[in-house]
Amino acid sequence: MEEDQVNSKELKEIPEFSNELKKLKRIFKNIPKNKKNLVQKLIDSAAFMTVELTKLENHITVYGVSETYQNGKDQYGTKMSTETSAYNTMIKNYTSIIKQLCELLPDGLPGTKEGNALMNFVTKPKGK
Repeated sequence: MEEDQVNSKELKEIPEFSNELKKLKRIFKNIPKNKKNLVQKLIDSAAFMTVELTKLENHITVYGVSETYQNGKDQYGTKMSTETSAYNTMIKNYTSIIKQLCELLPDGLPGTKEGNALMNFVTKPKGK
């Protein structure tokens, strides 16, 4: 995985993040105004996680879910890859954030193209 260091201002200039942020803002536009400021960080985090999860999925698709290791001279084996571990942790956190945001919507998740795509991403594993 690439080690790109970006701050939040630079992050908003990355097209994938910016597009995802716009999409999530459209989906969650009906959150009551008195709660919108409180949840903006959740929306930003969800957009970031969506972009990173996609990168991790691509890496896992190419390299698989395990990696080999060597501990000392004669100790070899395989273990879950770092990317798989990061993906598993991040998808749980992403799902939790989306659930929190959906609970704040007055009428549930909108039946829009973006809303349906979001639910498909959260509930259906890629490739199924």
